[in-house]
Amino acid sequence: MADNPQEGSSGGRIRARGYVGGSSSRGGYNGGSSRGAWPGSDNGGGSYRGDHRQKPYDRPEQSSPSIAVKEEMSALESDIKKERTYDRGERGGRGGSRGGRGGLRGNRYLPEIVQTRNDMSVVKQGNSGRPIMLQTNYFRVLKKEDERIFHYRVDFSPSVEANRKMRALIFQIKPSIGGYVFDGTQLFTRTKLEKDPMEFTTRDKMTEEDHIITLRYVGDVTGTDEKAFVVFNLINRHAMAGLKLQLIGRSFFDPEAKVSIRQYGIDLYPGYLTSIRQHEQDVLMCAELTHRVMRTDTCYSLFEHCMNQRGNFKDNYKRMVLGTIVMSTYGKNNTYTVSDVEFDVNPESSFETKKGPITFMQYFKEKYNITIRDPRQPMLVSRSKARDIRAGQPELIYLIPELSRITGITDDMRRDFHLMRAIADHTRLNPDKRIQRLETFNRRLQQSKDSSDVFKFWKTELDRRLVEVPARVLPPETVFFHPEQDQCKVLAGEMAEWQMAFRNNPMYLTVALTNWYVVVPGGSERLIVDFMSCLKQAASQMYFQIDEPRRVSIPNDSPVVYVEQLSQIVQRDPQLIMCLVTNDKADRYSAIKKKCCVDRAVPTQVLKTRTITPKGGNVRTLMSVATKVAIQMNCKLGGIPWVIKSPLASVMVIGYDVCKDSKDRSKGYGALVASMYGGGVKHPKYYSTVNQHAYGEELSNYLALNVIKAIRAYQSSFGNILPQRIVIYRDGVGEGELGYVHEHEVGAVKEKLEAAYKAHEFQSKLTFFVVNKRINTRLFHDRRNPTPGTIVDDVITLPERNDFYLVSQSVRQGTVSPTSYNILKDESGLSADRLQLYTFKQTHMYYNWSGTVGVPAVCQYAHKLAALAGQYLHQAPSTWLEKKLYFL
Repeated sequence: MADNPQEGSSGGRIRARGYVGGSSSRGGYNGGSSRGAWPGSDNGGGSYRGDHRQKPYDRPEQSSPSIAVKEEMSALESDIKKERTYDRGERGGRGGSRGGRGGLRGNRYLPEIVQTRNDMSVVKQGNSGRPIMLQTNYFRVLKKEDERIFHYRVDFSPSVEANRKMRALIFQIKPSIGGYVFDGTQLFTRTKLEKDPMEFTTRDKMTEEDHIITLRYVGDVTGTDEKAFVVFNLINRHAMAGLKLQLIGRSFFDPEAKVSIRQYGIDLYPGYLTSIRQHEQDVLMCAELTHRVMRTDTCYSLFEHCMNQRGNFKDNYKRMVLGTIVMSTYGKNNTYTVSDVEFDVNPESSFETKKGPITFMQYFKEKYNITIRDPRQPMLVSRSKARDIRAGQPELIYLIPELSRITGITDDMRRDFHLMRAIADHTRLNPDKRIQRLETFNRRLQQSKDSSDVFKFWKTELDRRLVEVPARVLPPETVFFHPEQDQCKVLAGEMAEWQMAFRNNPMYLTVALTNWYVVVPGGSERLIVDFMSCLKQAASQMYFQIDEPRRVSIPNDSPVVYVEQLSQIVQRDPQLIMCLVTNDKADRYSAIKKKCCVDRAVPTQVLKTRTITPKGGNVRTLMSVATKVAIQMNCKLGGIPWVIKSPLASVMVIGYDVCKDSKDRSKGYGALVASMYGGGVKHPKYYSTVNQHAYGEELSNYLALNVIKAIRAYQSSFGNILPQRIVIYRDGVGEGELGYVHEHEVGAVKEKLEAAYKAHEFQSKLTFFVVNKRINTRLFHDRRNPTPGTIVDDVITLPERNDFYLVSQSVRQGTVSPTSYNILKDESGLSADRLQLYTFKQTHMYYNWSGTVGVPAVCQYAHKLAALAGQYLHQAPSTWLEKKLYFL
């Protein structure tokens, strides 16, 4: 791995779908028959989650043409990873996955309606910038006002847990109640029943057991309450089913329109994500495109591959399949998470049924007319969810490898640049292509008889046109490179990038690098000599003094050798250590960072040999990389590459994010990074801290205590003065967590601030944002991407929130994703317009990329720091580094 010298304009959160770092979970199996287990069938199901890991390199974030890799990965994140379930604590935050507002119930999504806009008289729209009109990926949902929908609660006696069984029983009473939508506990119909409550007797055709269904009237559903959106989304899913799409997980995909990438053995299934809710004036449906990666090989292919490899084939096979998501090739193509492999069980083994024991081979032949080719292959095991077990499903589900297709991509595949580019060529849709697909999707819903009948029955209609919204483009910011010389500045420009500016400008504040070391593995000496020449030349152009380093050669690049050598170097108190590595091995990167970020407090710069290898042997091709590495090294020493004028003289801007521990999922890490302005100083000073917390533990106290730590750091930096304003950008808030953050975290922070400011003449002014980039909203300007600085604060925003959308970065390929900002508390006294302007300014201050990023810089810093702690350090770093951006 390497440090990432310039990550790219997307802000760089890479999450590719379908890989889960799994742990072995053996199910008890005795003998040749699997009692209490069942083959994967149509009534089975699996959960899937996206991988949250990040590349561990200090590599410079590429620019211009080279940034295509990063943008493709970001496009892949947007297109492949849409179905991610944001349960509480998914990113190391509060709580485990539990139902609630804004969560998932079954296969339906409930929007989180949390009233965070307390004063409806306060104007949430700004006025700065050039007005324009944009298209969005929303359609209006039109409904007759006089149409009544009746809401009933459903009870079963005896109780029923299985969704499939409940739906089958409810279907039997359809002649009596008419058309309906049912979500497992609630039923909605246009028919007012004669009695209340009303009972129906039904019979389970499988067990011949009688059940009494009781419907109790709850009330009418009005067009704007929360239940109406439940109904709308259920109606929409019924209409989607009319398109003959395949439900995989909780989203609909179109296997008939799959794209095959044969050279890599994968298929891409295009699909749709939809949700309906009340926006400012209208009920709107958001429709977004997604893709599912399906590999053409089966788990049996992997088994054969492992059989032909060196080493223990059982261990190799388990490493490849444990934790992966597989899809059955029979029945309804259900998905399952592989939790174990049973080598003592094979298709010739038997399991118990009501008619007696039967082998897996017989079962699949009789039920699906499938002949299993290899009767000796081991069996995959998937552990059922607790809810499914309560519903009567066996704890363990056995799967046949040759009937199980692997979904998603592995880490090895993700590191294959050519593979990722091939996928991105199909998933990275430009605005014009995306609009065409959305319009086609709308036409299919309108023209499909089954889908249109659903809308007609419920007296609803989907507008054929994409919703248009008013927007504003903020003026570009001026970037300053010198504290006193006003001529050392550039305009960020329409693309909001200033990479070329360092050819003619210095860095704003530099720290001379006079005592530092370079650790070089054998055989790479020539590379480092050439790179040092370019690095010193690039640094001198930016007025950054870099003296010749002490070079230390090591025989190989194993983690042990690096740690031994670093243990000796840190005794000499260097300012910085650069480590050259040959590849992406995470254990080596982790060992280097632990030694220098935990055991001792020394900034490190990790570079791959590939990064500093001249293209075509021309050393001059390294100047771009050298410039970015020099900027990054200066930041790690405490320097400042550039500044944007801050309109607030006394302010502390805080970013907070969370990340789970990649080795121990019971732990998580919360990272806080603060940029501090005060004392007449034009450039920011930085402070960072990390805390470890248990999975499911409340984060409110940790966040509040960390804010107070930052306040103390502000006081020590500016002569015991407190900041007049505190602006917090809270990232890492999953769906379902907004209510908790609003009710508890904001209150805990405010309480601590009041105590800290008690002895002073003025009170703290807190502004608390929730930042969310993982959204499905897309914006289009004349069928192109909007320019950086585009603000949308009406029509598609939510009436119960003080929110806005900001497009702060530019992308050259694909469709840009805006960022959602929700203001939970504002005591700043600033107008909505000034808060929007200030937020846009903050996206210019991320020093790992010479341009704007998708979130405020402090959020991206907090994300980097949380990922470093959770994925490589597995503990909090040394406090001696807390005033430097050592984690870049």
